[in-house]
Amino acid sequence: MPEIHHRYATVDGRRLFYREAGDPAQPAFVLLHGFPTSSHMFRTLIPLLAGDFHVIAPDHLGFGLSDAPPAAEFDYSFDALADLTEALLDQLGIDRYAIYVQDYGAPIGWRLALRRPEAITAIVTQNGNAYEDGLVPSFWSPVRDYWAAQTPQTEAGVRGALTLDAIRWQYLHGVPDETLVDPTAWWHDVTLIGRPGNDEIQLKLFLDYASNLALYPRLHDYFRAGGVPLLAVWGRNDEIFGPAGAHAFSADLPHAEVHLLDGGHFLLETAVDEVAVLIRDFLTRRLPH
Repeated sequence: MPEIHHRYATVDGRRLFYREAGDPAQPAFVLLHGFPTSSHMFRTLIPLLAGDFHVIAPDHLGFGLSDAPPAAEFDYSFDALADLTEALLDQLGIDRYAIYVQDYGAPIGWRLALRRPEAITAIVTQNGNAYEDGLVPSFWSPVRDYWAAQTPQTEAGVRGALTLDAIRWQYLHGVPDETLVDPTAWWHDVTLIGRPGNDEIQLKLFLDYASNLALYPRLHDYFRAGGVPLLAVWGRNDEIFGPAGAHAFSADLPHAEVHLLDGGHFLLETAVDEVAVLIRDFLTRRLPH
C-alpha cells in the first residue's frame, strides 16, 4: 500500500490541507474535488494511482480540513479558489500536471488551464461539466432562480442542497447498490459543511457558479486550439451533471475518450477500481513521454 501523506501549506495567509502520494519524479496528477466534499472523496483512488503518478489532492478553501474564513472576511469565488490552487502548486514546484476534475473542481481546473495551458498535460473529468449540456434542469432550476434574484425564497431553494437529505442523495442516487456506499462519506461532508458560517460560504459559491457558464466559450476555444488529451468518465445516472455533459466534450475534442459507467455523482464510491484502470490506461497512452 503506497504511503499517503496528509499535509498543510500556508498559501496567501490561508492554511490549506492536501493529500500527497507517489514519487515526485513521476508525472504529476492533481485531483480537484467538488461540492460538498473534499479530498476525502479521493481516499480510495489515491492508493490505486500512487504507484504510477505523483498525486496531489487539495481541499479547497472553505471545504474539508482547509481554513474556512467567514464569507465576510474572504471573497469566495471560483476565481479565488483557482488562485489559491495555482499558488499551492507553485509553492510545491509543480508546473506540469494532469488534472482530475469533478463538480466544483471542474471550473477551478478550467481556470488553471486557461491561465497556463502549457501546464496541463491531460484532463480527466468525472461528472465535471464544461458545457450547458448535461446541466440537469431539476437540480439547476433553483440555482438559476438564485442567480436571477437573491430573495428569501430563492435562497431557500439553494439552501436545500446543504441539508443531510440532499447530501446523502448525492451519494446514493443512481448507484447500482446503495450498500456499497460508506455512510461516513456523507456524514463527513455534512459535518464540515455544517460548521458555523459555512452556509454563507456555500451561498456565495452557488451565486458565483454563473461565472462558470460565462467561461465556457473561452474554454471551448482552448479545447479546439490545443487538443488537450481528455478522458470523460461519468456516472451515467447523475442527475446533477447528466451524461450529455460527458458526450459534449467530443464536439471540441474529437479524440476525447468518453466512458459512461453505472453509477451516480460520486462515482468513486462504487466504481473506483474501474475508474482507476481507465485513468492509468489513458494517462499511460496520452501523456507526453
